[in-house]
Amino acid sequence: MAIVEVNKLTKLYKGNVGIKNVSFDVNEGETFGFIGPNGAGKSTTIRTLFNFIYPTSGSAKIFGKDIVTESKEIRKHIGYLPSEVHYYENMKVEELLSYSMKFYKVNNTKRMIELAERLDLDLKRKIEDLSFGNRKKVGIVQALIHEPKLLIMDEPTGGLDPLMQNEFYEILAEEKAKGTTIFFSSHILSEVQQTCDRVAIIKDGEIVAVETIENLIKNSVKTVTLTLKEPENISLEIEGVLKEEVHGQRLSVLYQGNMKHLLNELNRVDFDDILIEEPSLEDVFLHYYEKDGGLES
Repeated sequence: MAIVEVNKLTKLYKGNVGIKNVSFDVNEGETFGFIGPNGAGKSTTIRTLFNFIYPTSGSAKIFGKDIVTESKEIRKHIGYLPSEVHYYENMKVEELLSYSMKFYKVNNTKRMIELAERLDLDLKRKIEDLSFGNRKKVGIVQALIHEPKLLIMDEPTGGLDPLMQNEFYEILAEEKAKGTTIFFSSHILSEVQQTCDRVAIIKDGEIVAVETIENLIKNSVKTVTLTLKEPENISLEIEGVLKEEVHGQRLSVLYQGNMKHLLNELNRVDFDDILIEEPSLEDVFLHYYEKDGGLES
């Protein structure tokens, strides 16, 4: 069952494209990653889903409800963490979170305290005294405090140190185990690979791929590393080589195609060793962002 359904969603700004014909579904209980660099359209998509900005064309539904006409009802069941959090500076963290709970008509003080302890967040401090990372922790607790059916998070780990990032990932895993659907945008590919079931890649406001992490990486693409007998400036010039890099005696290539063909072609290269492995998500992602588009299917 799809919790989020996006169909050709488009937002233009004075003729400039924010997003164009964006389509994807997020299934109930899955963790869905939305990746692309700054300016690719990630935040515009999220803000449109929340009806903070109106779509130029296209449509979307969350929980089967229209994002424009039924946005108020939708928001009752969503936990939202924006990429940058802005709060009332003079309020204490505890006051702010208690104030937030009233919007959802819940009293989850115990949950607030538990989450704050796990994230090492001082509930008695004023917002104005918090670092960017601690403000992000406030946003995480605020998004989770009412136990939403859907979490939407925009660059959620920005400002968190590595220990807090790991704690955050554990919290997300626990939420998923409870059946919560999680949608988050990120440009940190390692966290997407670690936490997500599926991912959408957005480029220049358009979706270029929606795929499982496993299939995205195993899409007939391999990383091949040769240890050359001698350092040399070599170019393989083999059909199917998408990218190649030489570092001293090591030649690394991203290859898509028939492996037997590649191995036959490598007979003319003087090398001592060869390593063939799955590429990283970063390798695949960077290839999608090359000038001429994405991987062949």
